Amino acid sequence: MSLAKPIGRQKEVLCLPAQGHFAVLGTAGSGKTTLAILRSAYLAEPTTDHHGKTLLVTFNRALVTYLRHLKDRRLDDVSIENYHTFARGYLAVRNQMSRNHRNQILSDPDRREALIEQSVNRISRRYKSHPLLDHSIDLFSAELGWMAQHGITTYEAYKEVERVGRADARIDRGHRELVFEIYQMYRSLRESEGYKYDWDDISTAVCREFDNDNSPRLYRHIVIDEGQDFSPEMIRSLAKAIPPNGSLTFFGDVAQQIYGHRMSWRSAGLNIDKVWEFKENYRNTKQIAKLGLAISQMPYFKGVPDLVEPISPPADGPLPTVVKCSSMEEEIKFIILQAVRLARSQSVAILFRDRQDEKLIKPHLPKESIRLHREMTTWQAGPGIRYGTYHSAKGLEFDTVMLPFCNNKRLPHPEAVAAFGQKDATIQDGRLLYVGVTRAKIRLIVTYSGEITCLLPTDSILYESLSR
Repeated sequence: MSLAKPIGRQKEVLCLPAQGHFAVLGTAGSGKTTLAILRSAYLAEPTTDHHGKTLLVTFNRALVTYLRHLKDRRLDDVSIENYHTFARGYLAVRNQMSRNHRNQILSDPDRREALIEQSVNRISRRYKSHPLLDHSIDLFSAELGWMAQHGITTYEAYKEVERVGRADARIDRGHRELVFEIYQMYRSLRESEGYKYDWDDISTAVCREFDNDNSPRLYRHIVIDEGQDFSPEMIRSLAKAIPPNGSLTFFGDVAQQIYGHRMSWRSAGLNIDKVWEFKENYRNTKQIAKLGLAISQMPYFKGVPDLVEPISPPADGPLPTVVKCSSMEEEIKFIILQAVRLARSQSVAILFRDRQDEKLIKPHLPKESIRLHREMTTWQAGPGIRYGTYHSAKGLEFDTVMLPFCNNKRLPHPEAVAAFGQKDATIQDGRLLYVGVTRAKIRLIVTYSGEITCLLPTDSILYESLSR
C-alpha cells in the first residue's frame, strides 16, 4: 500500500531540519499520521547526511498494527512501536526489568483500582471524618495517575506543583498531604505483590535511567504520532532518548485529547520555537467536518490551548444521521442491520464509550467482525465490520462510523459525573465523542433511545433526523 504524497504545508513539515524539537498540530483528517510516517522515512533515508535509526512511536497499539500493515518500503529502516513497548525494552536493556517483564507491570486496571481502594481504606483509619475520604475511588485513581504522568514522586514536588488548566482537579492544596500518603501506601501494596511499575509511572523510570545513561542513544530521530495522548513524563523520556544531533517531531491534535494531559511544551521537556498547523481536512466530507467543527465549538472545548480550527473540505456527502429508537433493543437491531448491509462494500466501525457498551452489541455481530483492541497484531483492510472504543479507534479512519447509545443517561457517563462532577465529566466524554465523529470518512450514524446526549450540538441543520 502506497502512502499519499505530501501537499501544501505538509511538504514544508516533511523536510524540517533533522536536529532539534518540532511540533505539528492539526485538525482531525489533516494528514498528521501520513506525515508522521513520511517524516520518519525521510529521517531514516540512508542516502542522506542526516540519516539515522528512527523510531515512530504512538500510544495506541491498534494504530501501530495499522501502520505496520502499510508495509511501505520507505519504512524499512524505521521502528514502529507504541510507547510502552519502547519503555519496557529500554528498561530491560538497563536491567531494570526482567525478561518476563509483564509480571513486573501492573497492567490490570481492576487490580490497580483495588489496590488504590485498599490504600484509601488503610489511610482512612488514621483520620476521622475527613471530607476528602468521602469521594469515590475514581477520584483517587485519577489523581495518582496524574501525579505519575507528571513525574511527581515526592511530597515537596506535589505540594508545590501548579495544575493550570487541569479540568479534573478536585483536590484542595490543603489535602495533598493525605493524598500523598495514599500514593505511598499504593506504591507499597503494589510492590508487595511484585509490581515495580504501572502503566502511568513506567515513564518516570525511563526518564531516570536516561539521566544515568551515558551510552550512545539507540535512536537518532523520534517521531511521535497522536502525541496529544502522551503524558508530559512520556514526552520528557522520549526527548532524553535522542542524542544532541538528533530530532524529535511531535504530531498531535489537542481537540482529540482524551487522556487529560494539558501541558506546555517546556514542561514536557521540549524546546519549541514554532508550532506548525495543519488546518485542511482531507478525511471527512463537508457535512461530517461541519459537525466536528460544531462539536469543537461547544462550551466544553472553551479554554483549550492550541486548538486548530479546521477548514471544511470540499468533498460532499450525506448529512450525519441521528436515529431515535424506541428502545435499546431496537437500537441494537438497527445498528446490526445497517452495519451488515453497509459492510458489504465499505469499512464500517461501530464505536463505543467503553467496553461495557461494547459488550451489549458484540454478541449480535457477525463472527468475522474485527475487534479493535490493544493486543491486535494484524490489520485487515477493505470492507467489513470493526468495533471497539473511541480510544481504540484514535488515528484510524473508516468509510462509515456508527455511534450507538448516545443518550443523556450514558453520555456523560454517570460514574464520571459522580467522580469528577458534571462539568469535568462533560469535558472528558465530549472530547471522546469528537474522536468518534471524526473517524468517519463518508457516512456517520448516531443512535440513541430516550433523550439524546447534551454533548452533541442542537443545530438541526447539521443532521438528518430519523425515528424507529
